[in-house]
Amino acid sequence: MPRIAITLGDPAGIGPEVVRKALQSGALPAGHEFLLIGDEAAGTPRKPDARSATASFQALKEAAAMLNDGRADAVVTAPVSKAQLQSVGFTYPGQTEFFAAAQGITDYGMCLSGDTLTVALATIHEPLAAVPSLLTVEGLVRTGKLLADFLSRKGDRRPRIAVAGLNPHAGEGGAFGDEEIRIISPAIEALNALGIATFEGPGVPDAIFRDAARGQFDGVLAMYHDQGLIPLKLLDFDTAVNVTLGLPKPRTSPDHGTAFGIAGQDIADASSMIRAIRLACEMAG
Repeated sequence: MPRIAITLGDPAGIGPEVVRKALQSGALPAGHEFLLIGDEAAGTPRKPDARSATASFQALKEAAAMLNDGRADAVVTAPVSKAQLQSVGFTYPGQTEFFAAAQGITDYGMCLSGDTLTVALATIHEPLAAVPSLLTVEGLVRTGKLLADFLSRKGDRRPRIAVAGLNPHAGEGGAFGDEEIRIISPAIEALNALGIATFEGPGVPDAIFRDAARGQFDGVLAMYHDQGLIPLKLLDFDTAVNVTLGLPKPRTSPDHGTAFGIAGQDIADASSMIRAIRLACEMAG
């Protein structure tokens, strides 16, 4: 029986609530064991503090240990506050990077997948000003391969993937930046040479997500965090799941945050958590 570890996130937020609602929903697949990690009593709803942050950090460390020693086959992580975590010694930009490091993986990526869009990110939690210098042909090829593998595992036998440009109008032939010419186009050529999927682009960033939402593409490779996640959360906020690509054992999470402002009121929507658990079960199998 596959064992799915589920962290409660920051107990001052909605994590414990959406986990409880998901487990009671009747919408989770049978034949799995769900292992809860965290201390709900370590936080006061709507009042995050060092105690609640420490509890969420300890839950992450326990989940990573369970993946590494075989006690869990996948992990689903409820929302945490990065600022609160970092105040108690968490040194990673986010949970994506934490679980990659914990499993000794350097070839990893961040992807969010909902009913309408699936988006992978070429750069993750990075300052916008740093993005152009971080883009490389090798990095785009690596992330493109991870996205193609994920889509194939979801059932797209030869995925069609749109690659977004970085600049307005995808650079307009170099008039608004040359990253499309120097980096993105060569990466697309290299990816298509692998034969694992069909990659198209560089696409105009302000239009490519509309085409994907209409079913023209199975996934989009975005150049930076907000470029990909703004359209995804606009269309799929209640159904999208965050999945860390490239891990030997899956990690998923809802696409929303801690929502401290509504914690403790029993009004949080558990739809994304249900989807995250279902996807972890599917990938663990």
